[in-house]
Amino acid sequence: MGILSKEEFLNDKELRRKILEENTVFIYPTDTIYGIGCNAENEEAVSRIRKIKERKDNPFSVIAPSKEWILENCEISDEKALDKLPGPYTLIVKKKRKSVAESVTINKKTLGVRIPDNWFSKFVSEIKVPIISTSANKSMKDFMTSLEDLDEDIKNEVDFIIYEGEKKARPSKIIDLTSGNVIER
Repeated sequence: MGILSKEEFLNDKELRRKILEENTVFIYPTDTIYGIGCNAENEEAVSRIRKIKERKDNPFSVIAPSKEWILENCEISDEKALDKLPGPYTLIVKKKRKSVAESVTINKKTLGVRIPDNWFSKFVSEIKVPIISTSANKSMKDFMTSLEDLDEDIKNEVDFIIYEGEKKARPSKIIDLTSGNVIER
């Protein structure tokens, strides 16, 4: 497990290949807090995250490669909601088709999608693959804002960490477009 800067990560083509082709699990910065992620199409990698987070039943959200990806793969009841992206929001939408591994949504007909307002979203857009977007913590524990508060068990289970200093925000707001509810965390 290595700790990388943004520049080190962006310059390492081999790591980017591993995200696409292997069951790589990593921690990355967003516009709010640190997330733990993997290729959301890779069933084995998603299962690894479930085990690491000790999260059996709740679905995961994804960083979508683009708004176009969201429109192609999801039913959007209010397309104006997409104007919130990029930003600190997760939109809960209905899935149109299978676009992520089944264990991402745990057989639900909905998917949480977001596009953080930071450089990592550009990387996701370039690889054109959704990435799991869930907080870097064990279920029901505090979320990661710096290396100092990262759970040691999680640190030991991920393949690498992209670190850019302390985050001073809260997790994204969830807007459920299937029910109209806004969920504050």
